[in-house]
Amino acid sequence: MKKAEGYGTLYLLPVWLGEHGGVEQLPPENIALVQRITLYFTEHEKTARHMLRRMVPSIELPALELHRLDKDTTLQEAQNMIALLRDGRDAAIVSEAGMPGIADPGARLVQAAHRSGISVVPLIGPSSLFLALAASGLSGQQFTFHGYLPVKQPERKAAIKRLESEARHGAAQLFIETPYRNDAMLADLLSTCSGSLQLTIAIDLTQPGGSVVTRSIDEWARLGITLGKRPAVFILGRAMGGDRV
Repeated sequence: MKKAEGYGTLYLLPVWLGEHGGVEQLPPENIALVQRITLYFTEHEKTARHMLRRMVPSIELPALELHRLDKDTTLQEAQNMIALLRDGRDAAIVSEAGMPGIADPGARLVQAAHRSGISVVPLIGPSSLFLALAASGLSGQQFTFHGYLPVKQPERKAAIKRLESEARHGAAQLFIETPYRNDAMLADLLSTCSGSLQLTIAIDLTQPGGSVVTRSIDEWARLGITLGKRPAVFILGRAMGGDRV
């Protein structure tokens, strides 16, 4: 598709996965971008301002133009935001944590940009999903991300059984949970899945005390651990090169 003339570029600006870490963890290109861009789209303005100041401590926050981009943003609203890129003005989407558009509402604005012929440039940065998958030992050739599973237990257990069925065919099944429900999720996984199924739990990635551990359901049950209220990624799968679970 022909690039829209007279419009700037929409950048996808990753941020840290937690409060630990400085500019040494981000590419210089990202920092340089924040030093010159004044137009941002974000789920929570307060978080975005905090992250931008972490990148550039001297940034003039009052000079920034921030627009809310969340799950309730309509396609028309997204299109109106894209209009702000006219006259060659560049802009960036800032995620609540990690990579915009991945487990994040930024995709709606990206879609509007593509429809308008505006260039979309993803920048290098952390994504908890891919970090967890890479360190899991489960299949990186076939995988599906399911976002959040149902909150109510009967529906959640039914969803877990469906994911287990998919995992039997070799594809890793990724999902996340609100931190205060982590232990309820783990309890349902242990009571629902077959004992030989592999489960990866990745907690506080890139943060002090963070970990990625893969064990069978039976092994997790014997450990009897408590996850607590920490950001986590869960992955169900089968051992690479092993028998089907």
